[in-house]
Amino acid sequence: MNKIEEQLKQTVQELEQESRRLARLKNRKTYYENGERQKRAHRLITRGAAVESLAPSVKEMSEVEFYKLSEKIFALPEVQNLIAKEAR
Repeated sequence: MNKIEEQLKQTVQELEQESRRLARLKNRKTYYENGERQKRAHRLITRGAAVESLAPSVKEMSEVEFYKLSEKIFALPEVQNLIAKEAR
């Protein structure tokens, strides 16, 4: 009976270790997923701030007005050429 109790104790201990390992892996996955979202949010905020600093009047625009203006700007051939050139 002693041998069975030792095996049970060892198995329970291994199960607890694997459970903690799984929790660490889940935490790591969440950290990396959140990290990408945080990086994207930071990038969007800083670029939006750059647009507002270069063209302060966009602060007063509605979202629809801003998108319409952006579409017109990015449709300009000069702008498309600049983006293609700078994106290299």
